Amino acid sequence: MGKPVDIAIVVIYLLAMLAFGFWGKSRTKDSADFLVAGRRLGPTLYTGTMAAVVLGGASTVGGVGLGYKWGVSGMWLVVAIAIGLLALSLFFAGPIQRLRVYTVAQMLSLRYGVDATSASGLVMAAYTLMLSVTSTIAYATVFNVLFGTGRTLSVIIGGVVVMLYSSIGGMWSITLTDMVQFVLKTIGVFFLLLPFTWHRAGGFDGIRERAGDAVFDLTAIGTDTIITFFVVYSFGMLIGQDIWQRVFTARSPQVARWGGTTAALYCVFYGIAGALIGLAASTFMPDVKAKDDVYAQIAEAILPVGISGIVLAAAVAAMMSTASGALIATATVARTDIKPLLLRMVGRSPAAAENPEVDVHSDRRYVAVLGIIVIIIAALLNDVVGALTIAYDILVGGLLVPILGGFLWKRATGAGALAAMAVGTLVTLGTMAVVGDVLANEPIYYGLVSSLITYVVVSLATPRTSTEVLRVWDDRLAGRDTAEVDEVAAT
Repeated sequence: MGKPVDIAIVVIYLLAMLAFGFWGKSRTKDSADFLVAGRRLGPTLYTGTMAAVVLGGASTVGGVGLGYKWGVSGMWLVVAIAIGLLALSLFFAGPIQRLRVYTVAQMLSLRYGVDATSASGLVMAAYTLMLSVTSTIAYATVFNVLFGTGRTLSVIIGGVVVMLYSSIGGMWSITLTDMVQFVLKTIGVFFLLLPFTWHRAGGFDGIRERAGDAVFDLTAIGTDTIITFFVVYSFGMLIGQDIWQRVFTARSPQVARWGGTTAALYCVFYGIAGALIGLAASTFMPDVKAKDDVYAQIAEAILPVGISGIVLAAAVAAMMSTASGALIATATVARTDIKPLLLRMVGRSPAAAENPEVDVHSDRRYVAVLGIIVIIIAALLNDVVGALTIAYDILVGGLLVPILGGFLWKRATGAGALAAMAVGTLVTLGTMAVVGDVLANEPIYYGLVSSLITYVVVSLATPRTSTEVLRVWDDRLAGRDTAEVDEVAAT
């Protein structure tokens, strides 16, 4: 069990998250407020919330662990995330923000004029749900050490906190909690953990004397691994619902572009700092068996009481920001895409939107129910890395080409998009089955190539997208169509 002061700091942090949930509720009047913060975030809030959602447990605890094992080369996972966010912000965030939609599937339907593209919501929901589950399991391990609670109780404690503040205030609550989490992560990593760890290791000269120059080799982790990080994580940043939903919160395309660019640059430094912390720790803590435990063990071993509590709270903050962002993304996709799809499959038409107050109540129910599902799955599973990898590979292998192609190639058709989704997904899954290893690189490569070929061939072989559909798309991209798409299908 952790030190009383550290426990008190983390408990205060958790209570503050709940308080922010009620603050967010006061600003939530309709579904646009609940799901995308009314599309009103300025540069500061947007930058903080974007950096918080992309820098989760894998980037913080995992990044330090990679640095511990591979030296400075451990930075590449987070750098790949940063490059993806940078590309999204510079080239796609402005157009995405002008579309005035809620989900990736809505963008596909708008671009191609084919309702069946809402089936992409099934893949997106699986990805965001498993992302939330993974983050929940990650911060539960910290609670387990800190509070001395069992694994299941730790999952319930953290999961309930995230579910409550997310369902009470929606995106406004998540935005404010993200800002607190962003500040905590910045202080914990840059101003506490990095200087304390390097001081303990004897600085650059001390590290070099103990570990040699190998820890400063940028490619020590392996070129193949670095390439895979960029293929999976950089491309994943371009199309993930949890990331797009943050883009939708920006009050203007300029905020989305430059706020996201600032967040991406911050992520680069964050990745470097995490790797430097890990490599420094490897010189005086050589016997840590699980690399993901390095972060917490450094905090407990070398930091003064109180400061270690802040650093542990920073780790929890990193994981909770990802969990809450993924949770509201799952709820948005479930309500906006999956429910209408299921209704059409049974021959029923989705109901017209109800009044804003009823819509918000429905949004809250979706977040609460899915939050409970996340808690149950996280309590039952010990390791969901494989499941998350499958979801991530299908996301990129099946959806990347149709999504980016919709922005870049006017000749692309709805038939081409649907065929590319189906073929990319099936080839990705099939290759996983043949290779027998869900963590292998081949599935994502084969899925992407087959999806691209199918997309081009089928699009060229089928009639062009109607001029009316393209006119609406072009008007929306140019910001000429100011009609809101803020009417989500009611429950």
